[in-house]
Amino acid sequence: MPERVATTDPDGVDFGWVMQVTFVLTIVVGAPLVALLSMQATLPDWPSRASFAIRVGAPVWVLTGLCVYLYARWREDDDA
Repeated sequence: MPERVATTDPDGVDFGWVMQVTFVLTIVVGAPLVALLSMQATLPDWPSRASFAIRVGAPVWVLTGLCVYLYARWREDDDA
């Protein structure tokens, strides 16, 4: 029987795991944060709303990704 396609054996940090966890955490944490911050801003039309979501959401996504990566790297160092 051939090896499953979804099987991985990463050397170092598992970037697939990092990407998946970043995606989920950004939705779970980032979406409510953007919604709360949008209550303080004047957003009269859809282009301004989209621009606001990108300006606030992008840093949230980057910070979440960096934190998840650093956590995965820290856990890998503990396991080694």
